[in-house]
Amino acid sequence: MVTLQIIPFSKLAGMDAQEKIDSILQIVKKDNIVLLEGKLAEREETTLITKSMEGIDDSFRGIEFAYIESSTSSGFKKNFREFLLKLFLGNVGGFTVVGPAKIVKEIKKDPDKIQLYTQNQKRSRKTKKK
Repeated sequence: MVTLQIIPFSKLAGMDAQEKIDSILQIVKKDNIVLLEGKLAEREETTLITKSMEGIDDSFRGIEFAYIESSTSSGFKKNFREFLLKLFLGNVGGFTVVGPAKIVKEIKKDPDKIQLYTQNQKRSRKTKKK
């Protein structure tokens, strides 16, 4: 079973970069897929990748992630409003998907959608022979 955990922007807004990264990695290392409202800053994305690579072991094989922007609006008033929101709050228009590499096989991104392909986790049972 695949579990998707949604994290609203309001929860991340009060965290510093390190807290955000640690929170995301804690969820992903439990084999859950995270859906973040908004986009991480470039520095935060870099730190997320670095920390996930440092944490690779037999049970954690890293992460896959993608970001998709909300539909672009037209008109000066809407564009100016989006500019102000980005300036003061960061990029909250859209969402980011982060998942464990052992579950997320591939993420394909189009301008309008993200396709997330997962792979079945095979759990082997050791049977006793008599």
